[in-house]
Amino acid sequence: MNLLRLTAVEAGKMMRAGEITPAELTAAFLDQIERHDGEIAAFLHIRKEEAAEEAARTFVDGDSPGLAGIPTAIKDVLCVEGQPTTCASRYLENYMPIYTATCVRQLQEAGIINLGKTNMDEFAMGSSTENSAFGPTRNPWDVTRVPGGSSGGSAAAVAAGEAVWAVGSDTGGSIRQPAAFCGVVGLKPTYGCVSRYGLVAFASSFDQVGPITRDVADAALALRYLTGKDPLDSTSLEHPEGIRAPEDSDLTGLRVGVVSDLLAGGVDPGVCSSFDAVMEKLESAGARVGEARLPHAEYALPAYYILAPAEASANLARYDGVRYGHRAAGAGDITGMYEQTRREGFGEEVQRRIMLGTYALSSGYYDAYYGQAQKVRTLIVEDFTRAFGHYDLLVSPTTPTTAFRLGEKTGDPLTMYMSDICTIPVNLAGLPAISIPSGLADGLPAGFQMIAPAFRENLLLRAARAAEELIGFDSVSPFIEGRD
Repeated sequence: MNLLRLTAVEAGKMMRAGEITPAELTAAFLDQIERHDGEIAAFLHIRKEEAAEEAARTFVDGDSPGLAGIPTAIKDVLCVEGQPTTCASRYLENYMPIYTATCVRQLQEAGIINLGKTNMDEFAMGSSTENSAFGPTRNPWDVTRVPGGSSGGSAAAVAAGEAVWAVGSDTGGSIRQPAAFCGVVGLKPTYGCVSRYGLVAFASSFDQVGPITRDVADAALALRYLTGKDPLDSTSLEHPEGIRAPEDSDLTGLRVGVVSDLLAGGVDPGVCSSFDAVMEKLESAGARVGEARLPHAEYALPAYYILAPAEASANLARYDGVRYGHRAAGAGDITGMYEQTRREGFGEEVQRRIMLGTYALSSGYYDAYYGQAQKVRTLIVEDFTRAFGHYDLLVSPTTPTTAFRLGEKTGDPLTMYMSDICTIPVNLAGLPAISIPSGLADGLPAGFQMIAPAFRENLLLRAARAAEELIGFDSVSPFIEGRD
């Protein structure tokens, strides 16, 4: 049996039945990391000995939580006490948190085996994981291509069979876009469903933690242990429905709106063909498909790249070389120390977004840029509200292209930003969305995005599970079984 092919649900059942042990399962994934991560570079920090020891101590029986004994990877944007948390930045290269993020603590209490911390774009700013200060991650489907970002390490780890599932964060598509590029499932929950305490902030009104998994059932299982109100995060709340396993997969009568505004231009023909094939399958399964409009979606990208950098410029002001992190040597005065520290510590993309955000918030430009972008955000929320008056779910391609080649877009930030054109509107509205593989386009995975009203994760997961069964895509076997 190839243990690397097991989903979390399957592995949990086998451990509870005594067919495998957490130690055996963890050893298989640690061996896969040792053999292949030198090429993939999904991990920044691997807990080889610690994970093996944790697995040896873990006992799983019928009363154990569903994630007990499951080897899990954690994006390096989440603090874990006593483990490096770098955010893929030189600035935090030696930072060791003294506390653990609430969502990670909940996973620890559920019995996960923490394999280590995954690579990402620096401070979660990017769409390719090429902005990591420690080098890029490579796509397991084609190592000359990017895995997406900013949670590219997490998505690549799952696709390469280096973890059963992984934790990511999504600010403008950073879970769903790499999931699409790597042929796995990525779920962004409703804003507030998962505590942000211990998540190193990029844009606080957008950031949300979620799972990257092999299939939809695993996404539901992981989300069940991630959600919950946290007194340490005032924006968090209890999920009003609770997260359930997506057992009912009947699509009969489900009203599905295709967001034509996200298909208006720039979507590759292969991605469109893959998307259209899924829509035909949904219709044949009884879904009622129509056209949905988000009239202000064309303004989502410019609004996001005003609002998110504005929040980032405020959040990253704390990195001044005084309290923790990198401090430049040899500066003549405190102002020079600030400037030199931030110049040395932050990469090019982070510096670019700080400058964008500072400009948008500056005197004389606040109303013209930040204020107008907030109005656009309100209009997009209203667009979604109207659309959900006619449809139960909205759908689009997750990304306009499949994974592009390493270095292909690094010199053109605007082209890079377009990678998130289908995902950003969801973050502006704070809604739940999931990306599932829709098939292959020119030999590379394409993603199918489903969007639900706020707190309708259970509806979203049921529909995604049904679509997944109709598509029949194998998320992991090409890399795991096709390479030595």
